Amino acid sequence: MNEKLKADQDVLLDDLRTVITDTEGMLKDVAQVGGAEAQALREKIAANLSAARTKLVETEKLVAEKARIAAKATDEYVHEHPWTSIGVAAGVGFLLGLLVSRR
Repeated sequence: MNEKLKADQDVLLDDLRTVITDTEGMLKDVAQVGGAEAQALREKIAANLSAARTKLVETEKLVAEKARIAAKATDEYVHEHPWTSIGVAAGVGFLLGLLVSRR
């Protein structure tokens, strides 16, 4: 499941990069033309920016889903192995304490 989310996220990010690159090219073209051609390019730019916003929302949803899955897995692990979790937390706290005290 995590691999599918990662693959979907990568596809969305690639699409977003493509949209941004295309939009940048169109902005350069708008600077060189005027009149009806400029209006048509502005409309294409607006459509590309709308598509980019949509892709960004989709990516945000994927990242949130991935975070929920990770949180659920962590919660399950802690409930199944409470003493191990306490030991790891204590060890990390001890190491951080050592690092902070050395400064």
